[in-house]
Amino acid sequence: MPLLQPKCLDDEAKTALLSLANRCHARGWALATSGNFSARIDGESFAITATGRCKGTLAEVDLLTVDLAGNPLSVGRPSAETPLHAQIYRRRPDAGAVAHTHSMPATVLSRALAAEGALVLTGYEMAKALAGVTSHEATIRLPIFPNDQDVHRLAAKIDDSIGDDDRVHGYLLEGHGLYTWGRDIAEASRHLEAIEFLLQCVLHARR
Repeated sequence: MPLLQPKCLDDEAKTALLSLANRCHARGWALATSGNFSARIDGESFAITATGRCKGTLAEVDLLTVDLAGNPLSVGRPSAETPLHAQIYRRRPDAGAVAHTHSMPATVLSRALAAEGALVLTGYEMAKALAGVTSHEATIRLPIFPNDQDVHRLAAKIDDSIGDDDRVHGYLLEGHGLYTWGRDIAEASRHLEAIEFLLQCVLHARR
């Protein structure tokens, strides 16, 4: 009996996700083979970038389908950090896309502020780019988690800590990078650009 073909993203979503990955590489946020990007297909699966690929040269063949437990549904090796994406999709039914970058500000600040457990931002107009934020006076909190090569254990720790808290728009992994998400690829991209800008502001201020 032949195996059923897994569902996949539509052409528009594929193009948008590949474009996001390409732009992040061009901006120095996902250099070498770092970073990973995904988009929800339906209530049971999502597409994610393959492991070990340069995000500046991704093609459609590099978008693999997995289920919400992170199990591959198509041929190829999905990102090693697939469980972290799966955690977001399971806990946040409204999340339609996830972006993970390894920018210098995210890497440096996540180490410098690791002992504080979070990066807290207040008074930035750019914060209004985040869903639900309507004032520059809002306080934005980015939790910082110790990195862990056991990604399933790390995903469980993140799940226990922030769950589906809609006040959280992203988090940092110590010495690693940023995770953020949105209702669709466009919103995830907007959140990513806003948070990366805020991280740059904090890094420059600390200098």
